[in-house]
This record gives sequence, structure tokens and C-alpha cells, in this order.
Amino acid sequence: MLPVEAHCTYRAPINPETRRRLTLALAITAVVMVVEVVGGWLAGSLALLADAGHMLADAAALALALLAARIAQRPATAERSFGFLRIEILAALINGALLIAIAGAIGLEAVQRLRVPTTVDAPLLLGVAGVGLVANVAAVAVLHRGHQHSLNQRGAYLHVVNDLLGSVGALVAGTVILLTGWTAADALISLCIGVLVLISAWRLVRESAEVLLEAAPAHIALHDVHDRIASVPGVDSVHDLHLWTVTSGVVAMSGHLVVKNPADNQPILEEVQGRMRALGIAHVTVQVEREPTCT
Repeated sequence: MLPVEAHCTYRAPINPETRRRLTLALAITAVVMVVEVVGGWLAGSLALLADAGHMLADAAALALALLAARIAQRPATAERSFGFLRIEILAALINGALLIAIAGAIGLEAVQRLRVPTTVDAPLLLGVAGVGLVANVAAVAVLHRGHQHSLNQRGAYLHVVNDLLGSVGALVAGTVILLTGWTAADALISLCIGVLVLISAWRLVRESAEVLLEAAPAHIALHDVHDRIASVPGVDSVHDLHLWTVTSGVVAMSGHLVVKNPADNQPILEEVQGRMRALGIAHVTVQVEREPTCT
């Protein structure tokens, strides 16, 4: 069995600072989730329980992201030439499915409460929602720095922002109930939170499915890749070109180049790799031919 060369090993792009911020955000989210579950149950507030359900999904997402990131750091083997990079995508798909289930449960319970209103302890609802709001602001502050540069951290950041919106919604529901006594506000706000969860879940599932189906990444056009390679001096034509995402932040490309002069092979390969790196493509595999061999 041939060993896997170290210089051909690709690992998920994550650094200790990103892992530390994700861990801190996970701790904040988990604590607030427990507070909201207890407070929502005692206050009889579906808005709080809905937001707690959202935070449960987000805590699971953060935990899965951290676990997947650790597993994805394992080196490639002869059996798994890309290592464990796709574990992150599988985790995202599972998280998306859980989010959809939670959104459905929130919607069903909200409709039931609209039909049969229940008593809501508005002061307790406001107190717990206020605690959640403060904690979510802290979590957003933790993840805000650097979220533009890390896909993992950016995803977590968006989840925490949704939690922040959920806390605001619970505060609005509590205020309306306290001032007017209209308990249906709790269920209506819950429906809004459920829609937010569903939108986030659908996007996550769709993006995960696109990666698993090896679709070309949305931010890189295949025709642009073709034109950049075809314009390299010495390349007569380009065919059988493929572009796909291995995992978040790791894009791969393969293709066949027709080069008439074998002496140009190495300079052309180096130039192609440089042009692909400029597009953010980390793994480049090129077959050089004198005549097209793929029909």
C-alpha cells in the first residue's frame, strides 16, 4: 500500500482562535437555552420555548461544527484520499434536518395555541427573554470579529444572530401581553421564529446537498475557470473540466489540457495552479495530453 504524501493532504481551514470563539459561543448558547426552557415552561410561553428550540438547534450546530472540525483535521489516508473533510458537510445536513423538524413542531404548537389560547406569565417571560437578549448580544460580539474570514465562524455567527432575533421576538410578545393581555401575540411571535428557523434550515440543507452532489461552487464560474486555463500560453484546448467543493473553503478542480510541446508541460502546470489559487481553488488535478483522449 502506497503512503499518502504529506504535501497532498488537505485539511479543513480552522484555527485555534476560531475554535476558541466557537466554544465560547456554544457555552453561552447552551446556558441561555436551559434558562429559556425552564422560564418558558414556568411562564407558559411558547415564544420562549420556540426560541429555546432554535437555540438547541444552534447549540447542536456549534457542537457539530467543533466536532467535525476536529475530525476533519485528521490526515488523509490511502483509503480516504481527501481525509475526513466531508464530515463537516454531513454534520451540516443533519443539523439542517433537525432545524426543519423543530420549525415544524413550533408551527404546529403555535397553530394549536391560536385555537386554544393559554395563560402566559408576561413578567416572567420578559425577565427570561431579557436574560437571553443580553447573552445573545454577548455571543454575537464574540463571533463578530473574524466571521468574514472563517466559513465555520460565519455560519455560527448567523445562527447566533437568529437567536438574538428570537429573544427580541419573545420580548415583543411579553410586552404586548403585559400591556394588552392579548396572549395570542405569544403564538404569533412563535410562528415568526419558526419561519426564521425554517429559512435557515432550508438554506443549510440546500447548500449541503449541493456540496454532496458535487455541484460547482456558486462563487466560481466554470466558464471563468475554463477561460483562465485556455489563455495560458502553450495550451491548445481544455476539455473534461470539473469543479466541485470538497468542504467549506476547499474547492477542487480537474481537467484535461491539450499541449503540443511536452517541454511546456511543467511551466504550464505551474501557471495553471497559480491561476487557480487566485480563484481560491485549493486542489488542482490536470492531465496533459498531445491529443484529446476524452470523448
